[in-house]
Amino acid sequence: MIDGLDTQDVRELKGVGNAMAEKLAKLHLHTVQDLLFHLPIRYQDRTRVVPINLLRFGDEAVMEGQVIGCEIKMGKRRSLLCRIKDHTGTLCLRFFHFSAAQKNQLEQGKRIRCFGEIRRGSSGFEIYHPEYKIIDENGIHTESAQLTPIYPLTEGLTQAKIRQLCEQALERLTPYNLREWLPGDIRTQFSLPPLSDAIQFLHHPSREVDLEQLRLGSHPAQYRLSFEELMAHQLSLIGKRVQAKQDVAIKVAEAGELSRRLLEQLPFSPTGAQQRVFQDVLTDLATGHPMLRLVQGDVGSGKTLVAALAAASVVQAGYQVAIMAPTEILAEQHYINFSQWFEPLGLKVAWMTGKLKGKTREKELNNIASGAAQVIVGTHALFQDTVDFDRLALAIIDEQHRFGVHQRMALREKGMKHGFQPHQLIMTATPIPRTLAMSAYANLDCSIIDELPPGRTPVNTIVVSDQRRQEVIDRVKNACEEGKQAYWVCTLIEDSEALQCQAAEDTAILLQEQLSDLSIGLVHGRLKSQEKAAIMARFKAGDIQLLVATTVIEVGVDVPNSSLMVIENPERLGLAQLHQLRGRVGRGKAASHCVLLYKSPLGQQGKERLSTMRETSDGFKIAEKDLELRGPGELLGTRQTGLWEFKVADLQRDKALLDDVQRAAAQLYRHFPECISPLLSRWLPNHDQYLNV
Repeated sequence: MIDGLDTQDVRELKGVGNAMAEKLAKLHLHTVQDLLFHLPIRYQDRTRVVPINLLRFGDEAVMEGQVIGCEIKMGKRRSLLCRIKDHTGTLCLRFFHFSAAQKNQLEQGKRIRCFGEIRRGSSGFEIYHPEYKIIDENGIHTESAQLTPIYPLTEGLTQAKIRQLCEQALERLTPYNLREWLPGDIRTQFSLPPLSDAIQFLHHPSREVDLEQLRLGSHPAQYRLSFEELMAHQLSLIGKRVQAKQDVAIKVAEAGELSRRLLEQLPFSPTGAQQRVFQDVLTDLATGHPMLRLVQGDVGSGKTLVAALAAASVVQAGYQVAIMAPTEILAEQHYINFSQWFEPLGLKVAWMTGKLKGKTREKELNNIASGAAQVIVGTHALFQDTVDFDRLALAIIDEQHRFGVHQRMALREKGMKHGFQPHQLIMTATPIPRTLAMSAYANLDCSIIDELPPGRTPVNTIVVSDQRRQEVIDRVKNACEEGKQAYWVCTLIEDSEALQCQAAEDTAILLQEQLSDLSIGLVHGRLKSQEKAAIMARFKAGDIQLLVATTVIEVGVDVPNSSLMVIENPERLGLAQLHQLRGRVGRGKAASHCVLLYKSPLGQQGKERLSTMRETSDGFKIAEKDLELRGPGELLGTRQTGLWEFKVADLQRDKALLDDVQRAAAQLYRHFPECISPLLSRWLPNHDQYLNV
């Protein structure tokens, strides 16, 4: 039996002791196989000597010439300046760190070959600190036939060292110690070259390769590795679905009396889309296996009512329901809604956040643990060890991507002490791009509420420079004098709640000075829960005309009379967040407007974001653009887990592969189950701990 490269420790390689192994570990390089999959991020073409007169600013190139002068220059920084010439022109090499021996080595008449990036200097084109070697007059120098790889590094690790280690790993590579876990039939069907050939090529592409193809990630060798990695992720998600179908959850056979009574007390009827999605949920609850359903719906589509109907069905069967939200203000909104809906039905709704203290907290903990409270609403505080549920059978998670994987796992564990897993109903007002639905969310059943309740009006979005700030303030004044209400949202790029609150407070003071006739309120994350609730209640009642706020109001706030929103510095927010904020207006019958008050000059990404917001209110189009601009890691909130940190693949770049990847994964699962575990071990060594989250 030949040892696989996945079992050979990096310490077996020449030049790797404990200190170097620790540095490699920072790049997740523990085995020889890890080094093989540590691919270059780009390549340098050192295969051709470029005549000096053909060099362009910004080029990286190899030059060869004769030293015609070398001297120390005194200026702002002392430097060694060496001039070389070939048959086409002259070039300067500048060294800010040098020795006397180096100066003596670069004496007039010597011939050198050097490599570096062309810059503009005081003497024309220059290269700072080029790599170079003296050419022996009698030596014969052959040009390399391969591009030079540039690898990702960490502190204390040089390109020369990582290249040398990757070379050693490649010397050990054979088709026998790096197994092909994709069967020949699948490789043929999807035109996949052999794995070992692809890896050899990507570490050492030949000089004839299309560099643009490599840069775009579309070379067949890159395609081969991206395909296998995406397939491993897909297999992991298939495994999640299969495992979920084997676990035991409580059965809820029908909607029940509570759901019927809940609907009877509402002043409106559910839309057809809400009724359809609720039926999807009921079908899941009746199976006896844990539901894993994602409910997508644009802002204001009525996801909360679907969640409440599901909760009523589970409570009717004698169990508890937990509703978890990522921010306190959204949790408060859910608490208000669920209390208004459920308390008239004789049910107790408990409340749990990190800010709850003393006797109030103890009372709520007792209500939850004893089962006196059937519905529990809260923030991440629901994960805490001190929170014990009586019979938790349904977890409703709002905006799941805002929670870490380990937090979601903790809530699931809390429901398992009675021998069954809680059902999971996940809600998001951020439509999931198809790319993510096929990858990150492929283990979930998806329902879409694609119909807005009657009475919702489209929001007109205007993009305005902050140089026209006074015009915007006048517009707010006019709207409020006409009996409408408005939001003024303050954002800061710094991830500091204190700074954001300060900005909102300062803005509120300035607006109060200029709009002294208006009633202006202020809400931000540092206010106590009761203060926030009181201000929001006054705004909803119409006592406050203009609400100045941080982005805490992005979700859950429903004030039909508010028809104008001003968002300061919108270029600093992601598209999904801007779309959520905009969804706070347009909830009544009045024409509604969203003013994006940006700070000049706008960067390219800022321009694209604001242009997208102005052009469309389609949540799915906005989500696709957000994925393109920010990438899946940021959108999924999973960077901290390692689950979606791809080694080779790029979800946005490789989205065209996903249909083939899904077909190939399904074939492998059905016909070659023995290949699944090795593939997961190669690409997702920690996959087991993330099942069913």
